[in-house]
Amino acid sequence: MEKLFKKFPEGFLWGGAFAANQFEGAWDEDGKGMSIADIHIYNTNIDRLKSETKNYEFTKQEIEFRMYDKDKYYYPKRKGIDFYHTYKEDLAYLKEMGFKTVRTSINWTRIFPTGEELKPNEKGLQFYDDLFDEMILDGMIPMVTISHYEMPLNLSIKYGGWYSKITLESFKRFVDVIMERYKNKVKYWITFNQINTLFGEGYNSLSIPYDWTDDFTSACFQGLHYQFVASAYAKKKMDEMNTGMKMGCMVCNGISYPFNCDPNEVMTSCKSNQIQYMFLDVLCRGKYPRSLQRYMDENKIKPFEATKEELDLIEKYPCDFLTFSYYGTGVCSSDLKPGERKKNPYVKENDWGWINDPVGLRYVLNEYYDRYQLPIMITELGSGFDEKPDSEGKIHDDYRIAYHKEHIEQMKEAIYDGVELIGYYPWGPIDIVSCTSSEMTKRYGFVYVDYDDLGNGTGKRIKKDSFDWYKHVIETNGEDLGGK
Repeated sequence: MEKLFKKFPEGFLWGGAFAANQFEGAWDEDGKGMSIADIHIYNTNIDRLKSETKNYEFTKQEIEFRMYDKDKYYYPKRKGIDFYHTYKEDLAYLKEMGFKTVRTSINWTRIFPTGEELKPNEKGLQFYDDLFDEMILDGMIPMVTISHYEMPLNLSIKYGGWYSKITLESFKRFVDVIMERYKNKVKYWITFNQINTLFGEGYNSLSIPYDWTDDFTSACFQGLHYQFVASAYAKKKMDEMNTGMKMGCMVCNGISYPFNCDPNEVMTSCKSNQIQYMFLDVLCRGKYPRSLQRYMDENKIKPFEATKEELDLIEKYPCDFLTFSYYGTGVCSSDLKPGERKKNPYVKENDWGWINDPVGLRYVLNEYYDRYQLPIMITELGSGFDEKPDSEGKIHDDYRIAYHKEHIEQMKEAIYDGVELIGYYPWGPIDIVSCTSSEMTKRYGFVYVDYDDLGNGTGKRIKKDSFDWYKHVIETNGEDLGGK
């Protein structure tokens, strides 16, 4: 039996994660087209939950309005933190921290502005050539998410996003181009960010307008199937190229605890977790689980169209590794509707209601590894905080250090448990625009960016106390979490 230790393996991938749509900006430069993220409006977390101006459940009419709106709303992701123009300076901060790797995405609309072009946009391709070259020069391995909430708006309003096979064919062209172009620069790929964020979210990877059909839930499952086909196609393309590239998949952790030890509550949690596992069952095992049938029957979801050729492709080309984002755990209860969660009295929350459950990370790592026996990377983890420099221009973020320290300690425990954990990518190591509420106030980074929620500010970057702490963690390969 292999001897295990409570320590990170040599060559562990310490890094951080971004999304092109949240930090690049330059939304209409060098031939880029509009993506679904470019119509997300600024809304505080409270307003986002209550206001009519939601960033989810988009209708075709609302999408088209925002495409041409110049006065009513502010669209923060169009500016981001201007990384498109500052990437060399920003990567220098990550190099100083000692990053071994960086996760980002390729914005589909920089390469194919509408998604229907047959010839890619060379200026977009060149930007990512330059970006990956700079990462490699700085000693960092690029990890690339192919689709991170950046679908061309044209495909969404014209074809219903992933509800249509036309989008699948457009995606295949996108994959062909970027894999051929970056085959010698990018080793690790992820097809879809948080593929299990399925229903009604305007920022999710399906990009199906809410009013595209009168049965939105069934449409989502059809679109999900085409995404599974797309992932298998990308893996097939990669294998045929035989360049040593590896394909991974990603979910947003949705594993939940039962409300209590009542067998009925435990069964409720079991059924909830089964539908969460379904995504990885398909991507990592190559088959839809038998439990999906009852879930679809009980929720009146129509069977989706799937050809034998598509199912064979999915089965033949599963992923090489799995990744997930972790922002806490949930609690299921039989008296709630599917998808709803109760508060857990044993864990803390931040100002946005996000859960702080470090032990839950160890639990989730063990669950995923026991089930799939694949190398695992944590490709998002963090907690947003509202913070500003003090009178001396410093940011003393002991709370952030404590948050990451507690989770890294549980990662060590999971490795000792036998989990093959190979990478850690904290979310937004430099402050970026929030995914859900499109605000800057919710800050995750080790580096502060002087922009407010409306894009005002100098853009100046300021190292937080956590900058030197994470640098020391990387230097010691996670052995010393106390900092210098």
